[in-house]
Amino acid sequence: MNRLGWLVILAVTLVGMPFIASAKASTPIYQSTTETKQTSNTNVQWAEAERLFQQGIQQYQVSQFQLALESWQQALEIYRAIGDRQGEATSLGNLGLAYYALGDYPRSIDFHQQSLEIDRQIGDRQGEATSLDNLGNAYYALGEYQRAIDFHQQSLDIARQIGDRQGEAYSLGNLGNAYYSLGDYPRAIDFHQQSLDIARQIGDRQGEATSLNNLGAALLNINQFAAAETTLIQSIEVFEFLRVDLSDAQIISIADTQASTYANLETALVAQGKHTEALAITERGRAQAFALQLALRQNSDNTKPPITYPSIADIQRIAAEQNATLVTYSLIFDQSLYIWVVSPTGDIQFRSVEFNGGDTPNVNPIATIDGPVYRGDSAPSELDTLVADSRSGIAVVGGGIPDERLKDLHQILIDPIADLLPADSEANVVFVPQGSLFLVPFAALQDADGTYLIEKHTITTTPSIQVLGLAADEAAGSASQPASNALVVGNPVMPSIPDITLSPLPGAEAEAVAIGELLNLSPLLGNQATEAQIKQQMPTAPLIHLATHGLLSYRDSPFEVPGAVVLTPGNGEDGLLTAGEILDMDLQAQLAILSACDTGRGQITGDGVVGLSRSLITAGVPSVVVSLWAVPDAPTA
Repeated sequence: MNRLGWLVILAVTLVGMPFIASAKASTPIYQSTTETKQTSNTNVQWAEAERLFQQGIQQYQVSQFQLALESWQQALEIYRAIGDRQGEATSLGNLGLAYYALGDYPRSIDFHQQSLEIDRQIGDRQGEATSLDNLGNAYYALGEYQRAIDFHQQSLDIARQIGDRQGEAYSLGNLGNAYYSLGDYPRAIDFHQQSLDIARQIGDRQGEATSLNNLGAALLNINQFAAAETTLIQSIEVFEFLRVDLSDAQIISIADTQASTYANLETALVAQGKHTEALAITERGRAQAFALQLALRQNSDNTKPPITYPSIADIQRIAAEQNATLVTYSLIFDQSLYIWVVSPTGDIQFRSVEFNGGDTPNVNPIATIDGPVYRGDSAPSELDTLVADSRSGIAVVGGGIPDERLKDLHQILIDPIADLLPADSEANVVFVPQGSLFLVPFAALQDADGTYLIEKHTITTTPSIQVLGLAADEAAGSASQPASNALVVGNPVMPSIPDITLSPLPGAEAEAVAIGELLNLSPLLGNQATEAQIKQQMPTAPLIHLATHGLLSYRDSPFEVPGAVVLTPGNGEDGLLTAGEILDMDLQAQLAILSACDTGRGQITGDGVVGLSRSLITAGVPSVVVSLWAVPDAPTA
């Protein structure tokens, strides 16, 4: 298989994404007083099963797969207790979907097989077709493509027999995926074209966008780059149309599933030497929910703004206004790393790193670390592992022992573009990461001589160039206030949280006192640092500095943005200032410093990192200083 074909393999799984079945239930028949009492009780149980079932769907739709699994398991037990075979089958099928999403394909197969057996026993032909398709998806994920074809063909036959046009389109698309993975690209194109035709006939826009993506991926593999470009642009336009009325959580959730379409289009453009156009596309696919939130905040009438995407001229304007060199990274299916550098003068340069070699046209291979950087399509990439290792190595670096992993990352991420970065160490360089690169400690990367990147450049990161521009607009629109009005907090009285021990932070207190002296103000310390008091002061503070504990994963509900800052409880507050609570604020600060553990981390999505830093920027703070690690109290101070 040639290198370009390998690039697009992961993209074709879009059609292979399983879909959630709906619960069905029969109407109870009341025949006697005894039967009525029994049926009434059954009704209550069935209603609870339905609630759990729908709860699982909501959790699944926002990628809370483990929680969805738990909800569907509870629903399954109730359906079995009341003898609802249809509910049992759909719950089993959706448990199969949850295990699929969690990567446990053998267990997914087991649940779909159980669902299939019940579907056949009760004569549910549509359910049978769905179970067969989902079995095919699971075997596809295991690389058993011929077996997947057998299941998808059975599903297709049933869909045609019962006149299920949408099911027919799904099965055709899944057959296209399997033949693609077997290297039979003409046959894959034929199946994807059939799927596309049906999706358009029945008005299934989601299916249309997915089929267009998969068709474009197949065209890429046979080097039909111009045709692939046209097809993939159509796919993106439909996907973007479907986003218009979605919530923030929904846009974030689907960003990962749609990311492959943007990457496919970038590949098609780069293969044709259209590097600048590819930059516009990668930017177009990033942090759209984030950008919409910022744009909404800036709308004076508080109406939802139209979705807009930055042009190359917009990108160049932002670089000029920020007087910054912008560095955008795009990960292309664990095989290539595309890098664009935009100078303050508007000049745009493109470089790429080819892991494992390759023969993609118009791409210059660059030497990387010894051995292949990536393992393969199913294992974690070596780059992901390298990023994780470099993070754990920071403590080693702090002890004065060299860390070769930081040099390896520098070689991959910085060396290819080092000649394009400014020589002046005061000049701002803004990195725009993607995926696991959000966890890269850019400031700590070391060149071959052991010099840290922060010694050469002034460093900022942003989830997208558009968000950078919108945050700058926010800063420009804020009135300046004296620093003596700043909010500085240190070492609050820690709340009691089950299963978590929060120790006092004397270093945080010393830190807050020193900053208070610098700014000529009295910091809030100990029992003064109540959540209630801080919530009251935050909206008017020109600068916010919180030196305390940070909780990376805490959230009040599965749908809330993760992360919390620990403060003193009391006055009806629990002492946990959550990311969700920050999102509801209207802040005026020009800068917020969260001097706590892991405050720069969160849920990494196709829309960027969802956590505390995102909440602060969305609430109106254009710049935040945050931590990527659980840093000890003394060195933090």
